[in-house]
Amino acid sequence: MDIGLHLGSVNPRWWAEVAAEADRLGFESLWIPEHLVVPLSAAGSPHHGADHPPIPPDIPAFDVFGVLGHLAARTTRIRLGTCVYNIGLRHPFVTARGATTVDVLSGGRLALGIGASWLRAEWEAVGLDFDRRGARVDETITVCRRLWSEKVVEHHGEFFDFEPVAFEPKPVQEGGPALHIGGDGAAALRRAATVGAGWMPMNHALEDLPRSLARLRELADQAGRRSPIEVTLPAAGAVSSPEDVERHIEAGVTRLIVTPWTSSREAFDGMRRFADEVLTPLQALS
Repeated sequence: MDIGLHLGSVNPRWWAEVAAEADRLGFESLWIPEHLVVPLSAAGSPHHGADHPPIPPDIPAFDVFGVLGHLAARTTRIRLGTCVYNIGLRHPFVTARGATTVDVLSGGRLALGIGASWLRAEWEAVGLDFDRRGARVDETITVCRRLWSEKVVEHHGEFFDFEPVAFEPKPVQEGGPALHIGGDGAAALRRAATVGAGWMPMNHALEDLPRSLARLRELADQAGRRSPIEVTLPAAGAVSSPEDVERHIEAGVTRLIVTPWTSSREAFDGMRRFADEVLTPLQALS
């Protein structure tokens, strides 16, 4: 089981210091949230049973690739992830270039968590069709993967159309940064089974995971895939002991993203305590 940290609840001015300490303590990865813009009229929620967005429109938001490049310079081993990047909102040239930059500067440590997004107002603010976002995401992924792996790329699709281009440098990770597909629906499972290094469920209770993972394996088999699929679960406050981790392992989770603090001031003590009480016992068992 890999254990990552989510930086979304930490004041950004502490991100670099938290990243360096997490690297030293042995956490496997760091993850940051992402939005391009949150309109004042935003409504809806990615969480079942919630009536409004869990984020205010004036929340500070940063370019994820700029932040991860900064964190790459402050760390040596820990993986750097997005949870999740709204890939459909950008032209694939922009995503491919930013992701490649982080992957190269970090020595191949980028874990690119991506999603089709839930916030209609964000898509409308950019002038894009929210109802066609799935097809746009699929085409964006296709173009990015080609840019990351082919010497010359020409593309004529529904959303993007361009004559032959070269794209250098290529990412350190062969074929491009590892894609971790966020979402709970059929399209997310399909993408995870076919093009993802992993799946990141967002609204799954632990007891619901085995059924969805059985479907994920079925889709992977149909696609002729033989490589394993990582399962990354943002665990909020649900994990505080090795026994909690074991329950997630039994359900099929391979990576937990934890937040062992309730405020920025507690971040350092919280992750050190988690390392002592959870990481060290897990490492002793492995």
